[in-house]
Amino acid sequence: MARYRLHLPLLVLPALALVGGCDHEASSGEPTVARPVRSVAASAAQAETVRFPGVVQAGVQTDLAFRTLGRVVSRKAGVGDLVRAGDIVAGIDPLALELAVRSAEADMRNAEAQLENALLTENRKRRLASTSAASVADLDLAEQSLKSARATVGKTTASLDKAREQLGYAELTAEFDGVVTATWVEVGQTATAGQPVLTIARLDRRDVVLDVPEARLRSLRVGDRFDIALQLDDTLRTSGILREIGPQADAGTRTHRLKIGIDKAPEVFRLGSVVTAAPPKAQQELPVGLPATAIVNRDGADHVWVVDPASHTVSLRSVRLDISPTGVRSVRVLSGLKDGEEVVVAGVNQLAEGQAVRTGQEQHP
Repeated sequence: MARYRLHLPLLVLPALALVGGCDHEASSGEPTVARPVRSVAASAAQAETVRFPGVVQAGVQTDLAFRTLGRVVSRKAGVGDLVRAGDIVAGIDPLALELAVRSAEADMRNAEAQLENALLTENRKRRLASTSAASVADLDLAEQSLKSARATVGKTTASLDKAREQLGYAELTAEFDGVVTATWVEVGQTATAGQPVLTIARLDRRDVVLDVPEARLRSLRVGDRFDIALQLDDTLRTSGILREIGPQADAGTRTHRLKIGIDKAPEVFRLGSVVTAAPPKAQQELPVGLPATAIVNRDGADHVWVVDPASHTVSLRSVRLDISPTGVRSVRVLSGLKDGEEVVVAGVNQLAEGQAVRTGQEQHP
């Protein structure tokens, strides 16, 4: 028994020393271990280049119509025909208009005869009044009749000019050089004033017409130059300048109509050709693609955790996302991130501002 009592203190002493050493390490204040996270480097170069489908249309297109009622007796141009400015493309029966001119000419001759008679009467009354052979009242009446005759001549002259002008409306002429793209009436049909007869489009001015979503519209400005490619053969290319942005969105598609002028386009870009249009790379706002797991929603706004490469800590940053659908696994960030910045994509809900992290790179989506 004495032997065991001698060895017990020797076993207790090392245990007490071990406990004391642990207490010393706990009180030494070692730094907190960095939290492991997954991250990717933001890169706009991986975003898909935006291209919009469109159709080549005439920059200037007009419907020609008669300016008076009549029966169509000729139509000298059809769809696809080339016309020059001043060419007669259609005509109506001019008989009624010719009769109106004759009637106006007769009225004009009658008014001129009345004016001549009133002028002679006024001269005679004036001579008689100077010798007191006629009263002043008779002279005043003769002068009034002369003024009335002159007014009648002016009225009939205007009526004759109008009748002759309307006779010219019997022939429909092209206003500019172009091609006929549509016809609306046939010979023998009675056309009303203003009813379209032919549609003529200019060939020297062509537009690419396309529809752009509202989300993409904010990056476009009038005057931007677009790259235009033929859809059937994208090696055939030209360029054009954005000249018009539709101010109102389509009620069904919520898109805005754009018109891009391609005045010097090759002949292969014919009217009706399907093309694709894209802004130059220098002008495109290419979004940054990120996994959907990188987005943190706080107070109704979207944020991401950005890693500081110097201190290896994270900070919360507000971003603006593309509202157009991209899928459930990825999102597009339009603003808030710079190219090359490291973003946390896993473990975002357990982080705090300024927290130290240990990143592990993963493949960009």
